[in-house]
Amino acid sequence: MKTYLIDDDDLGVYLTEQLLRAEGFSNSICTFQSAKEALETLVNEKDRELPSVVFLDLNMPSMNGWQFLDALAPYEDELLGRCHIYILTSSLALADLEKSREYDLVSGLIHKPIDSEEIRAIQSQMVDDMADE
Repeated sequence: MKTYLIDDDDLGVYLTEQLLRAEGFSNSICTFQSAKEALETLVNEKDRELPSVVFLDLNMPSMNGWQFLDALAPYEDELLGRCHIYILTSSLALADLEKSREYDLVSGLIHKPIDSEEIRAIQSQMVDDMADE
């Protein structure tokens, strides 16, 4: 399962990547410091192998997580059900949770730091989704 991790925080990326590997979450983890770079890669690869899961930080320079989601809108039909986006945030703002519900591509919002229990819950959800197909 291919996974994208989009976050400009080096330590956060390192810890999340180590946890994903320790939990056996993914055999292919692509990390991006920039949402723009991740967007370009995703759009260029959409006809090949899409990431099954994208962990997306909201607060990043030049292009934030909301702008990334807005930029994916033209590709939503191709991505829905195939690419599950989980927002990673250190914010406790209820507004972020409400706004995340406006995006069909967003499968959930996770408060940083992500933990083993949340990873296992996502794995379980992915298995359930595959069984439904």
